[in-house]
Amino acid sequence: MLYRSPSWDLGASPGPAGAVRAELQFPVSRVDRLLREGQGAYRLSSATPVFLTAVLEYLIANILDLAGKEACTNHRVRISPEHVEMALINNENLRRLFQPGAFSQPAASPHLPEK
Repeated sequence: MLYRSPSWDLGASPGPAGAVRAELQFPVSRVDRLLREGQGAYRLSSATPVFLTAVLEYLIANILDLAGKEACTNHRVRISPEHVEMALINNENLRRLFQPGAFSQPAASPHLPEK
């Protein structure tokens, strides 16, 4: 009978990384590490960093797409920070998302009496 090493053995192949499985460009492991180091939550689902990485990648792709169009309208080949800024200003949804105070803490809710 052949001896098979357990899957947790160091010689075993760990399989593809989270970003490869989710077909993402951004590193899922880094987002996972940053989420766990922060004090946001005590417990995280394994899908949480994958979902957040996908959302970040989607936002960055849209911003860069709009900034590229802005650079083309200015007859430029490279995207500059000014093109990114103009893309954020000209897009209503991105302007609301990145306005100051968009993610501020809500005011304390009044205490509701128990019934």
